Amino acid sequence: MDEIRAEIDHLDQAVIALLGKRFKYVLAAAKFKASQASVRAPERFKAMLLQRREWAAAEGLNPDAIEKMYSDLVNHFISEEMKHWQTRST
Repeated sequence: MDEIRAEIDHLDQAVIALLGKRFKYVLAAAKFKASQASVRAPERFKAMLLQRREWAAAEGLNPDAIEKMYSDLVNHFISEEMKHWQTRST
C-alpha cells in the first residue's frame, strides 16, 4: 500500500507541475488579448469543457467530475488572467 500511495503522490506532483505550466501559458496568452471579453472567451470556455468531457470519457473517468474540476480551475485562471490583463492595461 505504501508503494501505491507513493506513486499516487508522484502522479499528483506531476499533475500540479503541469497545471503550473498551463498557468504560465494562460498569462502568456493574456498579452494577446485586447479586451475583457477576449479574456473570458465564453465560447472557447464552453468548447474546452466539452472536449475535456470527451477526453474524460475516453479515459473511463466521470465526465461530470472532470467538467467541474476544469470549470473551477479555468474560472480561477480566468480570474488571475483578468488581474494580469487589468494591471497591464492601466
